[in-house]
Amino acid sequence: MLRAAAKNHADVTVAIDPADYPTILEQIRTYGDTLPVTRFELAGKVFEHTAAYDALIASYFRSQRDGAEMPSSLTMTYDLQAAMRYGENPHQRAWLYQDAIPCAGSLPLAKQINGKELSYNNIADTDAAVALLKEFDQPAVVAVKHANPCGVACAEDVLRAWEKAFEADPVSIYGGIVAANRTIDAETAAAIKPVFLEVLIAPGFTPEALEILTAKKNLRILVLPDIALPIPAGTFAIKKILGGILVQDQDTQVFDPEQLRTVTHALPDPARAADLEFAMKVVKHVKSNAVVLVKDLQTVGIGAGQPNRIGSLKIAIGNAGEKTKGSIMGSDAFFAYRDCVDAAYEAGVRMIIQPGGSIRDEEYVKVCNEYGIAMLFTGMRHFRH
Repeated sequence: MLRAAAKNHADVTVAIDPADYPTILEQIRTYGDTLPVTRFELAGKVFEHTAAYDALIASYFRSQRDGAEMPSSLTMTYDLQAAMRYGENPHQRAWLYQDAIPCAGSLPLAKQINGKELSYNNIADTDAAVALLKEFDQPAVVAVKHANPCGVACAEDVLRAWEKAFEADPVSIYGGIVAANRTIDAETAAAIKPVFLEVLIAPGFTPEALEILTAKKNLRILVLPDIALPIPAGTFAIKKILGGILVQDQDTQVFDPEQLRTVTHALPDPARAADLEFAMKVVKHVKSNAVVLVKDLQTVGIGAGQPNRIGSLKIAIGNAGEKTKGSIMGSDAFFAYRDCVDAAYEAGVRMIIQPGGSIRDEEYVKVCNEYGIAMLFTGMRHFRH
């Protein structure tokens, strides 16, 4: 009925938002009827409302068809959560919309309990931190700067995980975003307090921790109880392009253990198996070309977003310094040239894990055999653009 009334807006006033009632009543009192321009605007709001309703129903039916082909026309609906001060830059307008059916463990469901209003960049970077945090079951802390991880660590408790994540890159973490998958206690809060952060998000904070952290009036503190929940199956990653969108499955895999194979004479140290998986969990969240160096469930060097892989590796090595020695190198895609193997060996890397698949794989295996480096192929690429 709403839709039918809106189709006849030339003669019918249709209202779905109580906020419009005062305008409607005032115009009727003044003019004896609503103005044509008002009826036109109200009809537009109705069509937006009914379109969102239909899109929700279509989305539900689509979700019930496991493995179904994507529809020829894709309809989605989101609810406005906030108008932002500005976008990536002050001259850009911006808004935050959330899924009409909220997704558990997602950032729009977080509750802010301290600090200034979240900016567009705060939200984008915090979402990147939360996505990486979801890779880990053990206590973990993720630090992100400009949508790239700069320090990631797992440990026996959240305090040690924080200390390791901070040690990984104490320079880049300045002004960054930090996410933890365990409740922040007073001891951890005291360790975090001296560091300037834009956002701190965790499943909870003890009262003592909040007393310490809320003394920093500008620190944005977010609580997301379900932060560790994995990304739900069947969800999509969407990228807007001019004139359309790109839609793909979320990259929820790391590698298939049955496809993992050692291709060198040197065998990986079984005691470092967790580091190998840790490296690939992190590298899949780093902008391609991506290289990470890890040791003892801690990133010691991260290279991101360079137009060639050796450039990313040099950045990672430069950040790691002496910590490169004995580290594991993870790469999001295969090597184009042997320069990455040479540079890794010279820096002290002793194990490499990468997807494989290059026409030069045999050459790289031979070089690794000469150097005594163990190299593993996962068979699974993790580009992130």
